[in-house]
Amino acid sequence: MITSVLVANRGEIACRIFRTCRELGIRTVAVHSDADENALHARVADEAVRLPGTASADTYLRGDRIVEAALAAGADAVHPGYGFLSENAGFATAVLDAGLVWIGPPPAAIEAMASKTRAKQLMGLKPLTGVTEADLPVLVKAAAGGGGRGMRVVRELAALEGELEAARAEAYSAFGDGEVFVEPYVEGGRHVEVQILADTHGTVWALGTRDCSLQRRHQKVIEESPAPGIPETLTAELHELAVRAARAVDYTGAGTVEFLVGEDGRAHFLEMNTRLQVEHPVTEAVFGIDLVALQIRVAEGCALEALENGPPRARGHAIEARLYAENPAAAWTPQTGTLHRLAFPEAEGIRLDTGYADGDPIPVHYDPMLAKAVVHAPTRAEAIRKLAGALERATIHGPITNRDLLVRSLRHPEFTTARMTTGFYDRHLPELTEPNPDPQAPLAAALADAHGRSRFGGWRNLAARPQVKRYATADGEEHEAAYRHTREGLTAEAEGVRVVHADARLVVLEVAGVRRKFEVTRYGDEIHVNNTALTALPRFPDPTAQHAPGSLLAPMPGTVVRVAEGLAPGAPVQAGQPLLWLEAMKMEHRIAAPATGTLTALHAVTGQQVEVGTLLAVVI
Repeated sequence: MITSVLVANRGEIACRIFRTCRELGIRTVAVHSDADENALHARVADEAVRLPGTASADTYLRGDRIVEAALAAGADAVHPGYGFLSENAGFATAVLDAGLVWIGPPPAAIEAMASKTRAKQLMGLKPLTGVTEADLPVLVKAAAGGGGRGMRVVRELAALEGELEAARAEAYSAFGDGEVFVEPYVEGGRHVEVQILADTHGTVWALGTRDCSLQRRHQKVIEESPAPGIPETLTAELHELAVRAARAVDYTGAGTVEFLVGEDGRAHFLEMNTRLQVEHPVTEAVFGIDLVALQIRVAEGCALEALENGPPRARGHAIEARLYAENPAAAWTPQTGTLHRLAFPEAEGIRLDTGYADGDPIPVHYDPMLAKAVVHAPTRAEAIRKLAGALERATIHGPITNRDLLVRSLRHPEFTTARMTTGFYDRHLPELTEPNPDPQAPLAAALADAHGRSRFGGWRNLAARPQVKRYATADGEEHEAAYRHTREGLTAEAEGVRVVHADARLVVLEVAGVRRKFEVTRYGDEIHVNNTALTALPRFPDPTAQHAPGSLLAPMPGTVVRVAEGLAPGAPVQAGQPLLWLEAMKMEHRIAAPATGTLTALHAVTGQQVEVGTLLAVVI
């Protein structure tokens, strides 16, 4: 019997695995980098072991250090979570060679399927070579790992070599393996996958389907089970293919076989992920199981049939939304800072998996996912309504997130009618990210700030001038709010608005006859009014904060990983030409020339750490 488990991962998946271990009476061990010393997963584990350094390559990708940590802590098993070393056969072998239990598939199965190129060969498929114009568009993919890293769509032949180089660099940074390959890109398809679970006694279960078509940068955003609108015949075909893939490599444990279903209804094999998936909770909700608990019991040698008396039966519908610290309206730019507050309404059928607690910093070194919100309901329509409502009412104070995008996506007609494809955000991103701040939020913030302040001097018969405060919303727009101190209290200088109540935390306004409540929370100059984030602005702008025209500023904190070859001040550049690349939160971000002109200054150098707003270059 397993008595102590080290989780070779971080964040929400480590916390999620620890939760199941506690329920089973298993002691938990975390590993953490220096950047994660006070992270939630390190705090909630029974014990934690430091991996010196901050970069993934020095910490969470160092299998030797993780094995040493497991032995030092007296763990008798290792669970890899997902990402990092979860599909690394060498790491699995090292765990087993150290006399530890590996909670995952055999190294030979990982070796066969973890490389997408070898997996395709096993399934009788070949990567695309000698790409021509007739083959476009194509997809460049990393052979190892997943999560959309090392993946690029190429629509112009001239761009292929550059995208191959970028994909190699990103894949090596994320997985320690820079191998990439090219395959045809299926336009207008749906991403559908099958959860499998296999034991060491020859039993393989196919646990329904999941639709993961809503993706940004080829990374999933919203997932659901079962995949809606899939005919029973296609479901049976996908189950058969998934089981066949598992049996072909003598698979054990949890895994996922992924497909792209084209507009013609044909299924194209993508890959087999030899690990737990981020979206596994929707399968757990629909089948009423704990996949992590089953992984542990399979690793202990138990038979699935004895545990569950046959494959569990599906019931209802489940949907998961990934909450990211990112700005979808600004090319999905990741955000850092302090997560002041994260709370979802308490209701039956709502689950929140997170690796953060109130007050935790969001580091630049890792994936920007804050949490996964999962709902389960009798029908798909009910699940959509429940999840959209929960996200809308959630309290999320801190950096910009994709919360509004998630709510709008769930309520979009293409999603509600199950007509979504992997190109959903390519088609609809502008409308889904249209700014929509509450017009009364600045006034509520101003009234809350004014509460309790004494009015200078005595009362006069002449009306006092209105007080004016300025705020900026997350999209950079500036707003003014005007109010007066009167004998009756605070009054709003806005037509059709009456102040019913105002204190430092709660403002109640009657707007066009409708009474509305505004909860106001302040963190320094950062103010949250219900779901609207505001920044208090000074009365007069700071003249020293101006930058020269054509200045390229870092849109996020990160590391300069590459500067375009031969780039130097005085060089002519074209609008859209890549100048340099930043790596932040495990993704590469290209910084391009904003206009055609001359590069007059270049301040960025490879390896440089930059903060938001750092001057990188100037093009005029």
